[in-house]
Formats: sequence, C-alpha cells, structure tokens
Amino acid sequence: MTAELVRGQNHPLSQVRLEIRISAGAPIVAGATLGDEQGKVHGAGWVAHPGAPTLQGLEVSKQAASDHRLAVDLDAMPEAVHRISVLLALPVASAGGPVRFGSVAAPFVAVTGLDGTQVASYTVTGLEAESAVVALELYRRQGAWKVRAVGQGYAGGLTELLTDQGLPQARQLADSINEAVAQGLARSFPPPPPRTADADRSRQPAAPAPGPDQSGPASHGASAPQGATGSVQPQPTGHYGPQAPHAGGRTPDGPDQSAPLPTHPGGAGAVDPAAVSRPSAPTADTGPISYSHPRRQNAAPPPPPPTAPPTPPGQPARPVAGDATGWSMEERLYNQVWGMFEDLARTAAAFRSAVDFADSRMEKELDQVLSDPRSRIGGQGDAAREAARAKRVQLVDQAQAALDRDLAQLAAEAEVVEPALPPAYARWDNPVWHGYRVPMETPMALRVGDLHLPEAPELRIPVLVRLPLERGLWIDSGRADSLDGSFTDSYELRRLALDTAVAHAARLLAVHPAGDFSVHVIDAAGSGAQALAPLVQSGVLAAPPAVGAAGVADVLARLTQRVDLVQMAVRGGAADSLPPGVDTSEQLLIVNDFPHGFDDRAVTQLRYLADEGPAVGVHLMMVADREEAAGYGPLLDPLWRSLLRLTPVPDDHLADPWVGHAWTYEPSLVPLGSQVLQQVLAQVAAARRSWNR
Repeated sequence: MTAELVRGQNHPLSQVRLEIRISAGAPIVAGATLGDEQGKVHGAGWVAHPGAPTLQGLEVSKQAASDHRLAVDLDAMPEAVHRISVLLALPVASAGGPVRFGSVAAPFVAVTGLDGTQVASYTVTGLEAESAVVALELYRRQGAWKVRAVGQGYAGGLTELLTDQGLPQARQLADSINEAVAQGLARSFPPPPPRTADADRSRQPAAPAPGPDQSGPASHGASAPQGATGSVQPQPTGHYGPQAPHAGGRTPDGPDQSAPLPTHPGGAGAVDPAAVSRPSAPTADTGPISYSHPRRQNAAPPPPPPTAPPTPPGQPARPVAGDATGWSMEERLYNQVWGMFEDLARTAAAFRSAVDFADSRMEKELDQVLSDPRSRIGGQGDAAREAARAKRVQLVDQAQAALDRDLAQLAAEAEVVEPALPPAYARWDNPVWHGYRVPMETPMALRVGDLHLPEAPELRIPVLVRLPLERGLWIDSGRADSLDGSFTDSYELRRLALDTAVAHAARLLAVHPAGDFSVHVIDAAGSGAQALAPLVQSGVLAAPPAVGAAGVADVLARLTQRVDLVQMAVRGGAADSLPPGVDTSEQLLIVNDFPHGFDDRAVTQLRYLADEGPAVGVHLMMVADREEAAGYGPLLDPLWRSLLRLTPVPDDHLADPWVGHAWTYEPSLVPLGSQVLQQVLAQVAAARRSWNR
C-alpha cells in the first residue's frame, strides 16, 4: 500500500533500487544532492543535475521537463553518503515561464519500485514565492533507509538552496546548472515558423526538426496543425479528414490524438472535418512547449526538406512537394496537404467575410440615405446610392483579387504535390499505382476522396483518413440525385455505393503489409456479386462473401468472438497468449444492402462490433440506405452517428464550423475502364499467398 506522506512524515524503504517520479504543471529542473551524516554537501561532485546527471548510484534527468524519473541504487551509494535530497527548481532560462511555484500546479513526487509500484508519495503544497524546493530526502539510519517528505522552499532559487546545504561556491554551481538547462531547452523540437505576411502567402520551407539530443533553435510559442496529423489533412476520426485549420501556420497534430468529429446538422454520420483538439499557446505560467516526440529522443534528426528554387524578387516562392514539417517524406506530404486545406479554408472564409462586410456596409449607407426625407428624391439621393454601391464594388473587387492570388498559389502547390503523393494518398489515376509494390509498413493515412469549395471547384484537397482506423465507414446509397443535378436511379446508386466500398477496401488492403489486414463481406441477398468480383476473383478476401441469414450469423459470430477474445487477453495482460487460429490482423467487415438478412440478434452484434471492434482491430464498412435501415428504430441511430458517412456521388454533407464552410466531398473511384484495381489486387493476393506459406 502506498504511503501518502505529509510534510515531515517519514516511511521505511524495503527496496534498494528505486525510481523517484516527479510530475509538475510546468517544465521544472530535477536534481539531487548527496549529504553526509549532518546533511552537508561537500562539493559540486556531490550534486547530480542536468549538467552532470550521473553519480555513483544516482541518475537524474538531463533537461527541464514536466515529468521526471530519477533512478536510485541505495546499495551503490558511497559509505560517506547518508542523505539524498531531491531538489526541484524552476528554469530561469525559459523566457515567459513561471518564476514561482505558487503559479503552477503543486509538484507530485512518488518513490516507486522498478516495477512501478508506489512505495510513498508526497504532494508539495503550500509553496508561493519559492523558485526552488527540497521535495523529499532519502536518509540512512542504523543501516536502514527511509524517505521523508520535506517541502522546504527557497525564494532565492538554487543558489539559496545549495548554500543552505553547506555547499561551497553555491552561486557558481547554480549558474552552471541554469546554463545546462538552457542548452537542454535549446535542443527542444522547434515549432513551425510563423505565418508570412499577407503580401506573400507562400509557405517558407520548414527547417529540419532536431531531436532533444541535437542542437537546434529554442521553441517560441505554439501553433496548431495538426493534424496532423497532424493534422495536414483532412483527418477523420478514425481519423478523418481535413483537420481543423489552426491559426498560426501548418503543424502536425500528432498522429495519435483524435476525437469523434461533430456531425453535420443536416444528417447524422456527416463529419465536421475541422473539429479536432487544438493545442493552446503557451502562457506566462506554462513556459515554452516541447514538441519532441517521446519515442524519438535518441533518433537522428530527419533529413532537411526540399527547398524551392530561387525566385525573382517580389514573386512568391515556388511550391515544392514535401516542404512541411515531418520525420519522413510521407509525414511531410501529409502535413502539406493538411496545410493546403487550412489555406483554402482561410482564404474562402476571408473572401466570404469581406463580401458580407461590403454588403452590410452598403445596406447601412443606403438606410442612412433613406432615413433622410430630403435625400429620397432628387439628384442628392441618387448620388448617395451610387456612392454606396461603388464602395461595395470596390471592396468586393479587393477581396476577389486577394482570393484569386491565394487560389493561384494553392493551385500551383497542388500541381506539384499531387504527382508526388505515395500510393496511400494518391488518386487511382495517379501513375504511382503503376509502380505499386506491397508495402512493408502501414502508412499514416489513406485517401478516401477529395474536398472542394464553390470558390474553387477545380482545386481538390485530398481527404486522408488516419490509420489504424478508429471509425467505421457508412457508404450512403440512399440519395436519389447528385449534387450537380444529374439524376441517378436507385439501382444505379446502389451499384455506385458498392463500387465505392470495393475501391476503399482495395486501397486498405493495398496499403497494409501482407497478412496485416483481412476483409470479410456480408452480401445476404447476393445482389453485389458483380461489384464484388474484383475482390472475389483476386482471392484477397478472408472467405467468400456470406449469403443468407445463416451466412450473416456465422460471420458476425466469428468476429464477435474475436473481439471478445482479444479484449479479454488485453485486459488480462496476456495479449501474446491468444488461442490458436485467432487472426490477429486488422479486420474489415463490408456489409452490403443492410438490413436485408439481419434479425434482431444480428443487429445487436453489429452494434457491438461498431462500438467495441475498432479498439481491437475490427472495423465496419456499411453500404446501406439510412431510410431503409431506420426500420429498426432508434437502435441504429448511434451506429449511424458513430460511422463516417461517405457518398458515392458528390455531396456537400461535410460541415466545417471553424470557418462555417460546407465542403463538397467526392469519392475516390477507379477511372472507368482502368485495370489498375485488378493489377493492385493481384499483387496483394500474391503477397498474401507467399506470407501464408
């Protein structure tokens, strides 16, 4: 049982190899001093700090951080050492950071075993003006070690703390510690450069991002993606596409943070491409933000991004594919696409806002004219009306010029980015598919379509869904016409919906390594045989499409059992002890013509797979008309809302409340008459056969 200490309380230590874990509300410096029986520190060699992090039996962190782990081996301590004091301090090198512990959350210190089991913990409360504190101490009494909660603060910082412990030349050592901390902060991952002036909307090439162990410019401020993904890209939850534009430039969202996106008020299942969490800018009490990836602390910095060729003075920089931030070209392209989405969203929003302002100003001036009876008739009133209209035209022309300039720059960028995209991000008509090879690693995302706005219908932004999927897909076969007014009958729309599902499934198979992704199909009525032929004939399916009520029950029972087994194994800490025959690869279930062939039990199992499946690698792709599915009542409403709605024809169902746009989505389909799908699936099938031998 963990002992929760209060100031002055002690607790015996039964282990000699320990960790001291520290959490704080802001980056702090953690160190330790070694003292004799009287607690005196005899010199700089008795202090472990970021400039000298290792002593005999003791190791501390090398730089300021919000979380620390200090390693202690009590058996390795010299005989002269009888006290180990754990000290915390606020870094003086962090411009704009907190200067007193009273302005940050109370630090929490825990003594744990190597297995993470807490022995004792202490929350250092009651601090105000102090900038350094002795949090706790480990001390030796009669051959046994104990821990005591101290909580002694010092308003004079490290110098006063070290002086109080009897250290000669305390000021010089405190200065050397602060210098080491400043160098550590300089190795933090730099944020992206600030947005350039409106006169030059082109993005400057990003500098390479050094890891925390490489030198680089210090962090200043924060801006958001991503995502991106952090977060370019349209990012679904699961993750879905265009992530929210963030003021301040393009940065990744980090590949792992995504939340369910809000739905369009006009229909459940529609997605808000821009609703993702945004990092807040640093405040005076939080200090600079480190963007260092915790798993890349020892990695070499990525190669520098490509640079644009020189351009004449006064001209915008020529776009270059992959000039965004990232640790690989794939990540850079992902973030660049997301940045294009951001820029188009901002540009269109600025234009619409300018037009609205021009209209409201004209109306206000006309109201003023009409409010004066003397100006309602005669030349004076006509002149005032003409002047108001002329001002509106002038303002709209200025906004249009800015829009045209920005759209031209984005179009030029799209022309170089689209051909450079890897297969997972590319359209089916991209030549990159002709050189396709089964990958060895799963990519960050895959393309499920394009987005565009009425201001620039020819400028298409890829919709990239983050992998692994965290949401299923609902291919809506219920609309009777397309956005462009061309009529599509019900039968044709169902065929297009299943063709869209097959294209998405083929892309998912193509971007995963052999054996890492399996596809199951439920086609209870057998109505999708023609559209499913590429998947069936190539042999990439885990089993032939299930037909009839018995087939539906069999597939759902097997996938439900897999979810149950994996969940139990993970929760029981035995993820490597699954029974033989359990397919641990990612699973996709395509359900065609739902709800035909589904009884109440099957519907309940489907809901279970939608809710619990994504966490353990089982995903749904529904091909259905929501109106027909509504016959099952409110039971399916949560299913509809939890899936990402895509359409087989252009549709403006994707809402973006950040700037108030309704984006037009177009599916990613194989060009008519192209054999690229069959060629890709043939390679996938050959790789699967080789992997299964």
